[in-house]
Amino acid sequence: QIENMITKGVNVLVIASIDGEALTDVLDKANKQEIKVIAYDRLIKNSKYVSYYATFDNFKVGVQQGSYIEEKLGLKAGKGPFNIELFAGSPDDNNAYFFFDGAMSVLKPYIESGKLVVKSGQNSFDQGATLRWDGAVAQARMDNLLSAHYTSDKVDAVLSPYDGISIGIISSLKGVGYGSAAKPLPIITGQDAELASIKSIINGEQTQTVFKDTRELAKKAVSMADAVLKGKKAEVNDTKTYDNGKKVVPSYLLEPVSVDKTNYESVLVDSGYYKKEELSK
Repeated sequence: QIENMITKGVNVLVIASIDGEALTDVLDKANKQEIKVIAYDRLIKNSKYVSYYATFDNFKVGVQQGSYIEEKLGLKAGKGPFNIELFAGSPDDNNAYFFFDGAMSVLKPYIESGKLVVKSGQNSFDQGATLRWDGAVAQARMDNLLSAHYTSDKVDAVLSPYDGISIGIISSLKGVGYGSAAKPLPIITGQDAELASIKSIINGEQTQTVFKDTRELAKKAVSMADAVLKGKKAEVNDTKTYDNGKKVVPSYLLEPVSVDKTNYESVLVDSGYYKKEELSK
């Protein structure tokens, strides 16, 4: 697709890559045609020909997930110990590392002090990684964790980086009896405010998600493209964080918003992102 656009003589490419490392050769071709490249939401790796990057503050997404667990378990007040299991995103997505590192910046001190216990011992990104963000892969891993480590203990919290993974985790937990008054579901985080997960939050299953307003991201990408087409510099607010292996890509990071049952209406419905009737179907 991109090669086709280059052949047609576009002036700017806005690319939301699936595999952040697979575009090196095609971006070389774009550069030879003096076509500027804006990475959209996922960083394009190993190319010096990425002009700008429009995304959300991905480290902060993880911080919001970790902080939610911290708050709801009362960890700051010294409560615990609680059992937690950790899931991470896809290892081929640069953002996944930021989400995990952000969450662990909050949770790791509690793991080290013993207030949070990872009974499986799987507390690294690689151990928790979920290829292609696949909910079925997450569900299978949760099945294994529950049968190996939680036959007599209960899970109090699950760090999930993405709503699709959260739904898989919930299916696994419900399969062994969680979700009743006697055995409530643990705190389960998420990301993207997907429709199924907002309904799940309303129904008291998933606990939290992180909303990233894609309307704002689209506007930012358009303004970047507009600046590039006019020969100007695009507005950025981060020139240090996103090293793609060949250069630090000037970036604009938008603010994520933590959402749960208490504020989903004001954040998602009042802003017009979802209609109220969509959430009640």
